[in-house]
Amino acid sequence: MDVKLKPFDFAQAAARAGLRTDGLPLRPQAKVEGGPSFGTAMSEALKAVSQQQNESTRLQREVQLDNPTVSLEETMVAMQKAQLGFQATLQVRNRLVQAYSDIMNMQV
Repeated sequence: MDVKLKPFDFAQAAARAGLRTDGLPLRPQAKVEGGPSFGTAMSEALKAVSQQQNESTRLQREVQLDNPTVSLEETMVAMQKAQLGFQATLQVRNRLVQAYSDIMNMQV
């Protein structure tokens, strides 16, 4: 088996990576303004969890009222989704509180 190695072209490799030969980007990165902030992302996540819980409650009510178009399986899945979303939100909150507490207790 004959293996031939091609010569390494650093300039070509850097260009493929989007860099100049001095390591700087080919084009300066434009600052992204108006992008989603952490607060916006958290707010959207909390709204999604709230919507899941509301949907779960609605389906539970429909099952209790013997609505034939709503199945018990669909209701149970919605309840589990709402519970998982709430547990994930609770864990995020706990980690944020712990991080805040750690930062506030740091010696300067």
